[in-house]
Amino acid sequence: MTNLRYTQLKNRGLMHITGADATEFLQGMISNDIDLVTPEKSVYAALLTPQGKFLFDFFVLRDRAGTGYLMDCDLERLPTLQKRLSMYKLRADVTLEDASPEVAIFGCFGDRQMDIAGLDSQTVGASASFGDGLASVDPRLAEMGLRIILPIEGAVQVLETAGLTAAGPDAWETHRLSLGVPEAGHDVLIEKSMPLECNFDELGAISYTKGCYVGQELTARTHHRGTLRKRLLPVRVNGDMPVSGTPIMYNDREVGVMRSGQGENGIALIRLQYLSSTDAAVQPDDIFEIDGTTIQPWIPEWVEIKPLDQE
Repeated sequence: MTNLRYTQLKNRGLMHITGADATEFLQGMISNDIDLVTPEKSVYAALLTPQGKFLFDFFVLRDRAGTGYLMDCDLERLPTLQKRLSMYKLRADVTLEDASPEVAIFGCFGDRQMDIAGLDSQTVGASASFGDGLASVDPRLAEMGLRIILPIEGAVQVLETAGLTAAGPDAWETHRLSLGVPEAGHDVLIEKSMPLECNFDELGAISYTKGCYVGQELTARTHHRGTLRKRLLPVRVNGDMPVSGTPIMYNDREVGVMRSGQGENGIALIRLQYLSSTDAAVQPDDIFEIDGTTIQPWIPEWVEIKPLDQE
């Protein structure tokens, strides 16, 4: 038996990118290496401002025909992403089409021994055809589970025939927060957040070998100089969930700011100098207070933080 569940991610949309210049065009735009994307592998990536600030994040897959790319992105901001990419394509042979009305996108999570489309659930980004759509192990973190794209009509029947059961959006949010994985718009702020402060490196969204892309210079410099002083970290919350944007204070000093949260799980941007440890093997024991609520940051195993004296 399996306890694998699915949630339709109604906030996600799909852009179909085709044309003879699509590969070269995306290589010069996104933070990850488009040459890694094959019918067997998807990647997580971002589009940054020229100053290296966050604009969009997305998952990139090969389409079923193997001639173009699919970009799983924020549905509400898809038109803005489409417009932004169009500004750069100039005379390139690239077509950007909103395919969202035709598909549903699902997050699938639960049993680590999942067997969907013959995928190895431990291999981030592993991708394959599934029904009339595509399935991919989340390229950020294998523990997040699968992302599945299917034609809207009959999608639920395909999933339930495969042995999955429905779960609401709160279950998916709890799953995400329990792993400490940030979400754009809630934890990662548009035109404000630095991708490396938001763990985009550990989540596989950054290539340091592919060459130039928009925002590459500052991102590479920050990586090589190791100048990060703040990081997005999961926090355990005891009390009422603080409102996003609430400062986290300690001895009259601001040590961080709250971002998203649900139940006892949250994510906050924390100044590393105020933590007793930044090592997942020696968890910090710091407890901060916000209006009667206490929060305790913790370090996921997948997050690597250099000691401040090395930065």
